[in-house]
Amino acid sequence: MYHRILRNKKSQVTTLIGCLLILLLVSCSEKGNQKKQSTNKEAKATSYPSVAIKMMNPEYELSVPAELKPYEQVVVYARVEGFVKQLYVDLGDHVRKGQLLAVLEAPEMNQKYLSDKSTEQKIFSDYQYAKQAYDRLADAAKTTGAVAAIEIDRAKSVMESAKSAYQASKAGTAQSSQLQQYLRITAPFDGVITARNISVGALVGSGADKPLFMMAQGNKLRLSLSLPEKHAASVNREAQATFTVSSQPGKTFTAHLSRTSGLLDQQDRSLKLEFDVNNSSGELQGGDYAQVKLKLQRKNPSYWVPASSILNTQSGTYVMTLNDQAVKRISIKEGIQLDGLVEVFGNLSVDDHIITKPSEEIEDGKLTK
Repeated sequence: MYHRILRNKKSQVTTLIGCLLILLLVSCSEKGNQKKQSTNKEAKATSYPSVAIKMMNPEYELSVPAELKPYEQVVVYARVEGFVKQLYVDLGDHVRKGQLLAVLEAPEMNQKYLSDKSTEQKIFSDYQYAKQAYDRLADAAKTTGAVAAIEIDRAKSVMESAKSAYQASKAGTAQSSQLQQYLRITAPFDGVITARNISVGALVGSGADKPLFMMAQGNKLRLSLSLPEKHAASVNREAQATFTVSSQPGKTFTAHLSRTSGLLDQQDRSLKLEFDVNNSSGELQGGDYAQVKLKLQRKNPSYWVPASSILNTQSGTYVMTLNDQAVKRISIKEGIQLDGLVEVFGNLSVDDHIITKPSEEIEDGKLTK
């Protein structure tokens, strides 16, 4: 009996010691877990890699499509109605400014000119007679009482009226003469005939919509391109373009900036650029498509960050700054890209450090130390 009681006491002590050991192990495990979690949080809080933001103004190259156009291009119409009497040029002919291209005939126009000229001569004779009559009366009036003053006034009025009629008639004759000049079709500039739409005997002029010729200037071309909006502020007035065309593989051409539109096109939000290209050798053709390379540079330095540091979310585009162990999300707009860096615009400063691998799980605020 005594031994049984002793065994029961030993069993109870053993059980109590076991419970105490279990409680001790559980307590140590919880403390270890808490310490491990705290350590993990601290490691997580201090493990965001970051780099200093860069302020740079690099020169960069941009490749854009363009078009080569004739420097001048025109559709030649007849100013007056008539029949084509003679043609002097054909498709592909090179012409000089003022060169005769075609001659029209309009007999009624010649008759009108002759009629106006005859009327002008008659009215001029009337004016001469009225002037002589006035001059005689003026000479006679030098003798006191020889001619009444009203007679001199009447003669002067007749003379001035005849003079006005003569001037009007002279202007009418000049108009008829000018219209006759329009029967001769001449080249407005040096160029090449790119289309001939009429033949001898065809009726042309104000009653017909068909043009006589199409002309283009080929010894000088315009290289025209549209520059996207985000690059518009990087254009230098002394910019030089290098370009290639598919019709001349392996060859590179150069041109200097001649003019810009000055304002962005409202349709495609682009800036129009034009480069004058000397083509006196005839090597290039107007109408070719070209691939242009431009060297551009901002007028002022801007902020640049690694491409991996930009966070794109449904709410917008951001970078995350890490300054004095504090995280802050900054809304930005992207600019150009260059060698793994991206130009950004936003509420940033030169002292900012940028988290290189941001995520939406990172919250703004102080990091736990």
